[in-house]
Amino acid sequence: MIIDIFTHVFPSSVFKRIDALGLDLGPIGKRTRSMKLLFDMDARFQSMDPFGDYRQVIALPNPPLEDFTDPEAGAELARAANDALAELVARHPDRFAGFIAALALHNPEAAVIEANRACKDLGAKGVQLFTNVGGRPLDDPEFSPVFDAMATLDRPIWLHPARTPETRDFPSEDISRFEAWISLGWPYETSLTMLRLSLTGVLERNPGLEIITHHLGGIVPYHEARLATAFKNLGKRSSDEDYAPYKEALSRDLIDYLKMFYGDTAMHGAVDPLRLGLSFFGDGHVVFASDAPYGPIDKCLSAIDALELEPAVRDNILFKNALRLLKAE
Repeated sequence: MIIDIFTHVFPSSVFKRIDALGLDLGPIGKRTRSMKLLFDMDARFQSMDPFGDYRQVIALPNPPLEDFTDPEAGAELARAANDALAELVARHPDRFAGFIAALALHNPEAAVIEANRACKDLGAKGVQLFTNVGGRPLDDPEFSPVFDAMATLDRPIWLHPARTPETRDFPSEDISRFEAWISLGWPYETSLTMLRLSLTGVLERNPGLEIITHHLGGIVPYHEARLATAFKNLGKRSSDEDYAPYKEALSRDLIDYLKMFYGDTAMHGAVDPLRLGLSFFGDGHVVFASDAPYGPIDKCLSAIDALELEPAVRDNILFKNALRLLKAE
């Protein structure tokens, strides 16, 4: 059995609703509309067939709803998207193990209502949050009710990076050049969000909350020692903010919080980073994902084969951890 826990679809009905509302998907929209496997289920199923007992967990792709809607339209589109995702899962349970609900966080009150509706009424396995909300960090207190709601619902959060070309790499430039916003910016922003959710006490307040990070936690596993040292010295190099209250409010070291996250294997088939991520998170907190149709399913599976794992560890990654997170054991 294989459960691909982080893949993307864009139901045709959602495209139609976006057009009816006169909305523009922005820079990513052209690629989204051109990727047949996002909305043509026959073609998608053909791409899944070679992998045998294989099912996907589906979510909307980039861009975040907040990037191209106002709060009212975002809430409406989230409801429409979740209805469409739920319908796909109901029609194809042999292909889809569940769906991840879309939320529009620039309307936090409506987002909490929709999270409850999607999980309780539609059967969503959890919700997808992007790493920023119109440029605002997820640790902004305005978004705390969403994290509290997911902890109460006992459903995971899938964390997806969301940096755009407008996030410039250097102050002297207007945009990110050479598409570094996605190749380097996305792993960085994932890691930054993990750091801030840890240091601002989101995990401390919600110790049972499960958060699945796309692309194996970004650069966090690679910089474990650097992060530990920086936490030990936190505040010694800053004069404009007192970080002591943040450290005093935490009951654990930073690395302990970072290891509470889950990492998925959507690494485009890279073997050594996968080995490093597995060492950091442990086999109980690594889940198989390909990022299909953006990522290659076959290469992601081949990378796991290349690690020559013990059968129990391999099973944890390919399906057992997913079944537990999806409450499907």
